[in-house]
Parts: sequence; structure tokens; C-alpha cells
Amino acid sequence: MIEEILSSLGFEAQLIQEIIDSGFTKTAKKDDHIIGEGLKDKSIPIVLDGVLKVYRKEESGNEVLLYYLEKGETCAMSITCCLDSKPSEVKVIAETDVKIWMIPSANLDRWVSKYPSFRRYVFGAYQSRFDELMQTVDSLVFTNMEDRLLKYLLDTKQAIESFEIHKTHQEIADELNTSRVVVSRLLKKLEQESKIRQRRNCIEIL
Repeated sequence: MIEEILSSLGFEAQLIQEIIDSGFTKTAKKDDHIIGEGLKDKSIPIVLDGVLKVYRKEESGNEVLLYYLEKGETCAMSITCCLDSKPSEVKVIAETDVKIWMIPSANLDRWVSKYPSFRRYVFGAYQSRFDELMQTVDSLVFTNMEDRLLKYLLDTKQAIESFEIHKTHQEIADELNTSRVVVSRLLKKLEQESKIRQRRNCIEIL
């Protein structure tokens, strides 16, 4: 199984052999701890089967679910801690019964430098987590701002008694105390939802 999964990740044959020679299989039951917060872990996981969940503790002591790891994925934050020789900042727990291949952290630097496929794999793990972070930001910030923007447009329409609002994205952003990028993005979303139509420096309420 491990060789098949590593091949599917695009790893070079020599890298695959090194991972197999240096790593080991670990199985865990649902809710078992795989990596502990505050510990210096000597290995990072590649999921062979099942799902892991990654938590981080807030300053208040509450634990926050960061992301899930599925087949073929590894933990970006664990890699960062291993590369920097820092204690783990996350806790990794089995969401289901899992089978994992544990990679010794001592090899990470060399593999990242030597093998382009492993470098892409590590950067891909970071990118996936960044994308999930952006989605979280969207849900926490942009949804609320979208409501504010729509209300602003409707209030302006009523105030000027016109379905056409002649303002730039920057002017709207200044009035809502946000950025032009956010306003442009949300206006595009409202346009896709057929709530408005945009022309140069003009927004038509539909």
C-alpha cells in the first residue's frame, strides 16, 4: 500500500525507497493521539488509510480544529515544527481508525533539497492549509461584510431614489471602512447572484 500511495504522489523511485527504508507503519483507533502538543516529534505522518484531525490550543485554553488529513496527505504544521526543531504546536488525533506511515523528521531537510517531488509535496501541503485558512477568513469576515455592503447599496438607492449608484469601488470601500479588494470581490459575487449589474463607476440595483 505504501509504495502505491507514494507513487501516486509523484515521488521519484529513489525517494520512495528511502521513505520505505527509513519509515514505519503505525495504526491507531478512533480518538487515539498521534502527535502531542508541546512535544518534539521525531516523525511526521503520511495517511495511508482513514482520517486524522489537527487541533491547536488557543491562549484561552480552548482547542480549535484546524483541518483534516486524508489519504496521501501530511501535516504541514508538524513539518514546520520538525524543520525548525521546535515542540509541536498542534495535536493530531485519529478521526477514524487509521493507518499511517511515519517519516523520520531527520530526513526532511535533505529530501526537500534533493528531491523536487518532495519539495512540491511539502509546499502543496502548505498551500492546502493556506487555502483552508482563506475559506475560514471568508466565512468569518466576508459573509458579514457582504450583508453590510448589500444594505449600504439598498440604503443608498433609497436615499438617492435611483437604482443606479455612481461610485467607484474605492469610494464604497472608504465609506464602509474596508479595502477596495474586498468590495470588488463582494460586488462580483452579488453580480453573479443577479442582485446587481456593474458598469464603469456605476452599480445598478436589480
